[in-house]
Amino acid sequence: MTRIKLLALQIAVGLGLIALWHVGSTVPIFGRTLLPPFFFSTPADVALRVVQMIAAGKIWPHIGTTLTETALSFAIGAIGGIAFGFGFARYPTMAAVFEPYIKMANSLPRVVLAPIFMLWLGLGIWSKVALGVSLVFFIVFFNVYRGIQEVSPVILANARLMGMNERQLFRHVYWPSALSWMFSSLHTSVGFALVGAVVGEYLGASAGLGYLIHEAEGVFDTTGVFAGMVVLAIFVLAVDVAVTAAERRMLRWQPGREEARA
Repeated sequence: MTRIKLLALQIAVGLGLIALWHVGSTVPIFGRTLLPPFFFSTPADVALRVVQMIAAGKIWPHIGTTLTETALSFAIGAIGGIAFGFGFARYPTMAAVFEPYIKMANSLPRVVLAPIFMLWLGLGIWSKVALGVSLVFFIVFFNVYRGIQEVSPVILANARLMGMNERQLFRHVYWPSALSWMFSSLHTSVGFALVGAVVGEYLGASAGLGYLIHEAEGVFDTTGVFAGMVVLAIFVLAVDVAVTAAERRMLRWQPGREEARA
């Protein structure tokens, strides 16, 4: 399937869902709508609210706050996950010692940690960053760790026979092997970085998209809630496109990449 055809199908699905929402919230069936506007708003009202927020400039400082928190969460969590993933995969003894503690830390519910981060770091951006990092780190860590472990022993043996040292092995064997796993985790972790930022803002903040959604929810402004969610969805889509572009550039050497770009 070509990229243009795939994009057309994706847009068609989105338009179909919006059409169902519009019909369900505006067309009475047996005297009432299936999606009452008080609870579900309407696509037209949500689109109008988004346009008004952008035109008035009200949304930009909140987008900037959430963008900063998300970027910091993503960068710190991804770098930490990659570093620890490589380290644990290369030193099995250290991995065996710390494995139960890593699993315990990963099993902790992040929503429970959010108030603790706020107590430690205050209501500024760093408590939201800490929550986002706690979500991103483990996703990247486990994928990179698994990617290094999946390196073929035959390839390693041949590389060592050719005289490669540890630095060369890292560059030419371990790093290429982990890239696919790493980018797979980065696609997921972008959303989780945003979730951490927004949940933190929702629980306690004075700015950000999560704060806007919480304000709208507090006054039963369903249109405002959906408008904030639409802005969040557009933001996540834009970041995912950027990650995908970086992935295609860095993984051009893999077989089948040229066909996938057609």
